[in-house]
Amino acid sequence: MHATQIRGWLGVAVLAAGLANGIAEEPAAKPETPEARQARLFKQFESTLTNAVLAGKFTITGKPSPPREESYTIRSVTKMAQGDYWLFTARIKYGKRDVTLPMPIPVKWAGDTPVISLDNLTLPGLGTFSAHVVIDGDKYAGTWAHGQVGGHMFGTIGKAKPKPVTTESPKEPE
Repeated sequence: MHATQIRGWLGVAVLAAGLANGIAEEPAAKPETPEARQARLFKQFESTLTNAVLAGKFTITGKPSPPREESYTIRSVTKMAQGDYWLFTARIKYGKRDVTLPMPIPVKWAGDTPVISLDNLTLPGLGTFSAHVVIDGDKYAGTWAHGQVGGHMFGTIGKAKPKPVTTESPKEPE
């Protein structure tokens, strides 16, 4: 029985040595190319902000009032062919207005961190806005301006709740 145990242990040792040798011979992972890194970051940014709700607070510079609630619903974000521009399709609720608009907005990159950077973007019926907003995982923070008024903004990014599916059948024309 002693010889059987020795053969068993030798078998385990040979198997372990073979596995260790196989692991040692595996090629090292190739470093990510700049193109692959950019594609990965772009896909992650698009995924984070498509069908997303940015919910947080904003302040108004020079007003001693506490931060106010804010919420932005972004339906989609896609990279445009020209330069740093991305097409944001977002629902904007401002005052009594509630519209969904496509907006070409530049996005700059600070390393792996996207920064939404718009200067004097005029939105039909809403006015002219500037903002510089850092997207950091599931958080956002930045500055904003609407004409002479501006301040800070910050909050979290989550997925929008799906719209309820209607169960009514379309009515047939009479």
